[in-house]
Amino acid sequence: MELAHSLLLNEEALAQITEAKRPVFIFEWLRFLDKVLVAANKVDVKEKQKKLVDQLTGLISSAPGPPTRKLLAKNLATLYSIGDTFTVFQTLDKCNDIIKSKDDTPAYLPTKLAAVACVGAFYEKMGRMLGSSFPDTINNLLKALKSAESQGRGEILLSLQKVLNGLGGAAASCHRDIYKNARSLLTDRSMAVRCAVAKCLSELQNEAVFMWTTELENMATLCFKALEGSNYGVRVAVAKLLGTVMATALMPKQAAVMRQNVKRATLEEVLELMATGFLRGGSGFLKSGGEMLKGGASVSREVRVGVTQAYVVFVTTLGGQWLERNFATFLSHVLDLVSHPRATQTHVEAVYSRRCVSFMLRATLGSLLGEKAQIAAGKEICQAISKQMRAVEAVVNDLNGENKTGAADVSASQHVMVCALKELGSIVQSLSATSSPLIQEPSIGLLETVTSVLLHPSMAARLAAAWCLRCIAMALPYQLTPLLDRCAERINNLKSSPEAVSGYSFAMAALLGGVHQCPLGIPHSKGKLVVSIAEDLLRTAAQNSRLSLQRTQAGWLLLGALMTLGPSLVRYHLPKMLLLWRNVFPRSQKELEAEKARGDSFTWQVTLEGRAGALCAMRSFVAHCPELLTEDVIRRLMTPVECAMTMISHVPAIIKVHGAHLKASAAMVRLRLYDILALLPPKTYEGIFNALLRELVAEFTLTDNSSNTTTSLLRSLCHYDDSVLMGSWLQETDHKSIEDQLQPNSASGSGALEHDPSSIYLRVPVGEAIPGPLPLGVSVIDASVALFGVVFPHVSFKHRLQMLDHFAECIKQAKGVRQQSVQLNIFTAVLSALKGLAENKSTLGPEEVRKSALALVMGALDNSNPILRCAAGEALGRMAQVVGEATFIARMAQTSFDKLKSARDVVSRTGHSLALGCLHRYVGGIGSGQHLKTSVSILLALAQDGSSHEVQTWALHSLALIVDSSGPMYRGYVEPTLSLVLTLLLTVPPSHTEVHQCLGRCLGALITTVGPELQGNGATISTIRSSCLVGCAIMQDHSDSLVQAAAISCLQQLHMFAPRHVNLSSLVPCLCVHLCSSHLLLRRAAVACLRQLAQREASEVCEYAMSLAKKAGDGKKVANLNITETGLEGALFGMLDHETDRKLCSDIHDTLGHMLSSLAVEKLSHWLKLCKDVLAATTDVGGAVAFEVEKDEDSEKKDEMDDDIMFTGLGEDDKPKPSVAPRWVTRVFAADCLCRIILLCENADKAHFDLAAARSAKSKNPKGDLLVLHLSDLIRMAFMAATDHSNQLRMAGLQALEDIIKKFASVPEPEFPGHVILEQYQANVGAALRPAFSPDTPSDITAKASQVCSTWIGSGVVSDLNDLRRVHNLLVSSLDKAQAGKGSSSQLYSESATTMEKLAVLKAWAEVYVVAMKIKKEAEAKPDKTIRSGDEDEDDLGADVLPPDSLITLVQPELPSLSRLWLAMLRDYALLTLPAEFSSQLPPDGGAFYTPETIDTARLHYRGSWAPVLHAVALWLNSTGFGACEEKEEVSSKVPALHSGALSTAKTFEESVKDRMHLMLGVSIEFLCFPRPEEPIEHVMSCLQALSTLLESPCAKTHIAEDQLLAVELLNVLHRLLLTRDPPVIQLQVTAVVQEIIRAALNHLQQQKSNKGKVKEGQIDSQLILGEGGETGELVPGSSLVFASMELLVFILVRHLPQLNTRVKESPSHVPMRPQRLPEESARLVANTVAILAELPLLCSPAGSMTILPTVLFLITGVLRETAVKTADNSVSTSVSAALQGIKTIIISPVARVDNLQTQWSALVRSSLASVLEDSQPDESRPDLDEISMLTAITLFLLSASNELVGVTVLQKGCMERFRNALNSSDPWVQARCYQLLLSVFQHSTRPLSTPYIHALAPLLVEKLKAVERSRPKTAAELQAVQEGIKVLENLVGMGEEQNRLS
Repeated sequence: MELAHSLLLNEEALAQITEAKRPVFIFEWLRFLDKVLVAANKVDVKEKQKKLVDQLTGLISSAPGPPTRKLLAKNLATLYSIGDTFTVFQTLDKCNDIIKSKDDTPAYLPTKLAAVACVGAFYEKMGRMLGSSFPDTINNLLKALKSAESQGRGEILLSLQKVLNGLGGAAASCHRDIYKNARSLLTDRSMAVRCAVAKCLSELQNEAVFMWTTELENMATLCFKALEGSNYGVRVAVAKLLGTVMATALMPKQAAVMRQNVKRATLEEVLELMATGFLRGGSGFLKSGGEMLKGGASVSREVRVGVTQAYVVFVTTLGGQWLERNFATFLSHVLDLVSHPRATQTHVEAVYSRRCVSFMLRATLGSLLGEKAQIAAGKEICQAISKQMRAVEAVVNDLNGENKTGAADVSASQHVMVCALKELGSIVQSLSATSSPLIQEPSIGLLETVTSVLLHPSMAARLAAAWCLRCIAMALPYQLTPLLDRCAERINNLKSSPEAVSGYSFAMAALLGGVHQCPLGIPHSKGKLVVSIAEDLLRTAAQNSRLSLQRTQAGWLLLGALMTLGPSLVRYHLPKMLLLWRNVFPRSQKELEAEKARGDSFTWQVTLEGRAGALCAMRSFVAHCPELLTEDVIRRLMTPVECAMTMISHVPAIIKVHGAHLKASAAMVRLRLYDILALLPPKTYEGIFNALLRELVAEFTLTDNSSNTTTSLLRSLCHYDDSVLMGSWLQETDHKSIEDQLQPNSASGSGALEHDPSSIYLRVPVGEAIPGPLPLGVSVIDASVALFGVVFPHVSFKHRLQMLDHFAECIKQAKGVRQQSVQLNIFTAVLSALKGLAENKSTLGPEEVRKSALALVMGALDNSNPILRCAAGEALGRMAQVVGEATFIARMAQTSFDKLKSARDVVSRTGHSLALGCLHRYVGGIGSGQHLKTSVSILLALAQDGSSHEVQTWALHSLALIVDSSGPMYRGYVEPTLSLVLTLLLTVPPSHTEVHQCLGRCLGALITTVGPELQGNGATISTIRSSCLVGCAIMQDHSDSLVQAAAISCLQQLHMFAPRHVNLSSLVPCLCVHLCSSHLLLRRAAVACLRQLAQREASEVCEYAMSLAKKAGDGKKVANLNITETGLEGALFGMLDHETDRKLCSDIHDTLGHMLSSLAVEKLSHWLKLCKDVLAATTDVGGAVAFEVEKDEDSEKKDEMDDDIMFTGLGEDDKPKPSVAPRWVTRVFAADCLCRIILLCENADKAHFDLAAARSAKSKNPKGDLLVLHLSDLIRMAFMAATDHSNQLRMAGLQALEDIIKKFASVPEPEFPGHVILEQYQANVGAALRPAFSPDTPSDITAKASQVCSTWIGSGVVSDLNDLRRVHNLLVSSLDKAQAGKGSSSQLYSESATTMEKLAVLKAWAEVYVVAMKIKKEAEAKPDKTIRSGDEDEDDLGADVLPPDSLITLVQPELPSLSRLWLAMLRDYALLTLPAEFSSQLPPDGGAFYTPETIDTARLHYRGSWAPVLHAVALWLNSTGFGACEEKEEVSSKVPALHSGALSTAKTFEESVKDRMHLMLGVSIEFLCFPRPEEPIEHVMSCLQALSTLLESPCAKTHIAEDQLLAVELLNVLHRLLLTRDPPVIQLQVTAVVQEIIRAALNHLQQQKSNKGKVKEGQIDSQLILGEGGETGELVPGSSLVFASMELLVFILVRHLPQLNTRVKESPSHVPMRPQRLPEESARLVANTVAILAELPLLCSPAGSMTILPTVLFLITGVLRETAVKTADNSVSTSVSAALQGIKTIIISPVARVDNLQTQWSALVRSSLASVLEDSQPDESRPDLDEISMLTAITLFLLSASNELVGVTVLQKGCMERFRNALNSSDPWVQARCYQLLLSVFQHSTRPLSTPYIHALAPLLVEKLKAVERSRPKTAAELQAVQEGIKVLENLVGMGEEQNRLS
């Protein structure tokens, strides 16, 4: 390939390669040339131009393939436009001669096409430079057009389009000729040609005025005709043409208008023309009046769908502003379409027309209008509804029947209502909470209008109104409860109106079905309300025959809807429900017989409807409350189900007697029965299998059904990847909702609510806007097929065989169309059964069952219906999977091999090639390995069959399946397959898009097979890689979007495996252009690819995108590009406002997320501005005032506007159309991005949060960008979001605000020392929080805001109490709410929402109290400075320095009520954390803040807020001495004492202390035993702080000391916690708790000792036994407090100083570590631990302490050894000083004075000193040993344990040695300290100890001091050393006895 990269074609290289590879080589050269010509030096090009032209023109006649000719033409045109244009006319003539040539052989065709392509390219590139040669060229092309075959016609039309494009208005003389010749081809039999004509005419209409003036009607008729029998591509192209022409007719382009005086069409005329297409299709307007009146045949669906798309193009072309101004006209027009009798001739047609109109409204309104305009549109729709409703009411109330046409009007009005209400619902739902002005505006009266439709005579309209109410309640959850109440009230008041009962019950069911989407739910009592209404309806149904049907249906519908509320609510009503269900059905066979004999047709109808309703409610129960399905409940459900089954068999007889109108009700019963059985485990109804299977098989084989209904499930049961064969990829287009109508199975796309009212409360399937159940006939068959799949695996082999044989028989019996239908249904059922077998991992059965199944499947592989062939292939694969035997698979494969070798017809070749693919797909590479070679060779051969592109498509598709499933086994076939793929890509005509799509699939699968190998550099790998890249390039240039999408996903795969080889500089711009594609699949592919690129190379991606934007800015026209100066990220944000596809939006979110992570910190301003621009677009949808003003202005404006608008409306194309303001969803995403940016900055650099540092960094590097400099923007964004209409945005805004406060609270303001930077924003914070506490705010927002309040108050930003009060008052107001108790009357949301809000408020108060107490404690700890300063200073200070109890003064007044609420909350929490087996102990009426019904959700809320409350309660108990003071107030308090009021007065103070202790310790220990990994570290900290605070209080100390086992348990739990949680803060906090426990025990022991002392004076023996260890000194693990503490403390020490563990030293792998200074936190930890260790012996009896002292001393001396390290400033680390202190504590402990332990004690002290001496031995390995600390330790021993050490010479010698070393030290500081220590030894009172030291060391001392004379001290340190030495000397002299002194 590299040889192809030269400016001239390398002809030698070309001659050397094989014939097959030449086209690829030439294409690669042309690709290189395309890149290089633009960049090359003009001089170079001109030098070689002649040779190049010869080479390129030579290629024209070498029969190039489609991609090659396209590139060839492009290169020739580029070459002439860069180089000289002398020879261009020669080349042009040469091409024209080729086109004129009479040679019609297929071999010459490619040459002709290449010439045509070149002509087009020349004119497109050079246009008017080619002068007047164009008439000849155009005539030549038109002449050729007449005789050309389809490929030629397509190519010529595309060339004409390019010629027109290049020449613009200059070609006016030829416009008519082109128009005449082209228009007849709009109905060409080749779809590709139709598309080409549409594109050509679209180009022509830019300049040809006649097309949208005189020819407008003809154009319209032509387009309608072109749509007949069209495919998707044609519909899109023709709709674009028609829509654009109509739009131009209405608002012509200025240039054209200036040239000719044009009569413009009016809007009415244009819409009228479009309507003819929608209502009459291609038949035109020329039919006689008579036929029109008769109604005639209905419009072909393709035309209707095409015209629908044209309407959307029409409005989109005119733009959003036009739509805003003309919305009323447009709305009334489209609603008239659907009320026209021709659009609604049959029910299914009516549904289709409604779908089309809904699509028009959604596609225009939904994407073109901003939120404000959508609200105005909602108003218009509302008015249209009320106008229709008035007309309907007039007809209904017109009793005399004067209005004859009334009935027809009412039935037409239902369709208008459905469309209008559906769109209104969609608007409100998409606006979410932003739509509140629309709902609240009284002049609109939206709710009244919608509820009035609930009384419409037609069921469809009533259901649509109910659905619209559900949308309103989803958007504005505070409307949910009032709407339910209102409907309930109306049902009760209007019980006697059938419409009211039906309509209001629909509305209630819809609202109940929506509750699961509202996190805040509805009050529990509403469930009871619904049950009572439903019961009442069912009870009174029989009283009035006019109403019995509606009441029965309504009652069951409501009960079904109730089930969606889930088990927590249904649990309470279950017994009643089971009873109701049992009573609906006859109890026994006898009753059933009796029933058959009675009753007329009406009672039977009511009975059947009632039973269907009951079964439906049961199904809803089983689906939504699986937790309640115990075996007992299932057994009780089975009774009515079995009765229903028996009844079904009797129904045909009943229908015979009472008439066929009962058929629908009977079908409904069957549907419900199948539905519920599919949800229950098959084991439960084994008894009725036989009867059930008879029914099911009869259902889908259409035994009793005369119509040929087919199931809709076949596509979903076939594999998703087969969509290219079945055309179901249309499901993935923007036009899905209307394209569904054109799918071949029955009633496809005709889903509508009225087919099954129960769907109004079910969950909406993903991706659907509104539930659309299919018509009953189809639904029943679907349900039977699905149930057959569930039951089949559980049926005996004998019955399986019978059924399969029966299927074959049924297919044989049926004829013609019916046979197709039966076969489709049977196949779907078989597939469903095989799928069921695979899921159950069971087998198909013995040989005869397999044979029968195989015969059935093989028969269908030759069926002429492609969908059936697909299903048969799929079934074959599934069968191989289920049988799983190699011989069986081999037999199946062999059959297909044989067939493919002999068959010549398209049908069997396609069917059997798919069979091979499916076999491999389901058996996988290993199972089908031995057939791989044969399969591949056969399919490769079939793929080259150019005579039938259908065979090629199927063969390639199967090949892709095989490559996918074979994995690495396919590696050997990669090269031949790849070369075939390339050859086909270069030769197959582009119009065969399916072939190209399958080639794309193959290429993608091959890339995956080669995988990471693609990075290699070997020759074969390079060839494979470049082949893949060439393949991708060809597909990227294809005209079909699906092929382009395939190319992108192939490149994405390549980028994954070989990122270096994918050229981003060309790929990224291409992706950016695709972002604006009109094809969803292409946009999806582009975004998915960007997402992957952004993960690795975000900055490159953004740069390339920006370079593209710059090109567009430099005037190089880049087609429809939306990338502006905000770059790719701005474009993606913009897409979020228009896209509705979930996958696409989630990929955009991810892409932006990846870009943000990589780039936000570097380009901070850019990203913040992006977020700010999105957030700043908040719609200011004002209240009533804004609406009023608009009305008046509009009417005046209209008069002025008309004339100007018409001319400026469309204007020039290149003016950017104003896009809509970002919608709320996008704004929420932007707010989330803001939080992410703050987090990223935090991880990046601390300077982001330091104003002084940031300013200095900015001055050094002006480009640098730090977050703190943008603080005002951050606050503004958070404020905008937090005060928006949209609740989701408010939540995101409050979250951002909280993050900002947390991160910036401590940033100081450099200009005002003592102040922080956030202080200036306190007004903004207050203003952002205030709205969240208004009474109508949802609970979740108030809860979040409370959290922000506590963060703000606790952050310490605001020091002035008066300023804090604003925010504080918000919390006070919400506290009043929390005290209101449970049953507040005006409840909108569920009880758990109230729980959430109250707990959040209590948590916020707790956090504030914790901070307040902390401040108070710190203030008390500081010495009071203000007293000493003069009086006049004091005032100034008072202003800034806080009074010590500042914040606490705010909390103090609320404490009495708060403490009570906190304790109540902890009590609730303690009960809720009990394991499930204790659930019977929970209080039956709930706790202080939760109700028993909402217990599950309440648990989560408690879990989030208990920790700070626990801490606060501990602080409160500690500060009030366990609430000693509040006991007295309890009686008089006016706060309702939750729970405790009545009881606590009766308890003694001790009991209440005990209760509270148990509560606090219980909650803490329960949590610390099992802290979930996801629990935040703050909870663990709060809990530990609470414990240590609690234990500080004397009451608690007594309690824990008295109950030693409790203390031991607590220590064990803390030990466990240390094992699982690592952060040092937690470990420090744990040591604090341990210290408190030990202190408590010590105090207790002291008390015991003093008590004992008082009792028995003088008897010391009893003292010996007190304390742990008693007389024996044994410590029992498990009950010993000391043992538990030791375990925990040793763990901490060894964690931080592993060297202490002797085992570590002994292990062979141990490398001795040099002692080093511990980090600050670790040092503190070790110090705390040592301090506690030293106190432990005091807890023991003397014998006990001797047990632990060796360990303790070993550890303490070890700590000293490991941490005594010299530092530069001679400071002593905390751990060393703690060790020294510990040694001292131990040596002077009372144990020393116990007589019988003397020897042990002496030995212990001596050995400890010995180890200290050994450790302080000078040693090369420890040059930085801190000698002073070691000397201090030695001195401590000498001073404190003098008795034990006197006369031990070994030790004495060692000690003297150490002192000597120190005196001789070169470090003056060491000398000075040594002198000080010596002095203390010399002065010791025990003379026998000190004398030897004086004798040994005094002489040395004197020598040292003498030396000073010779060298004077030079530094302060040396001077100090000398002074200390002199001090020692003085003292020594003083100690000498009087007579020995020398005077």
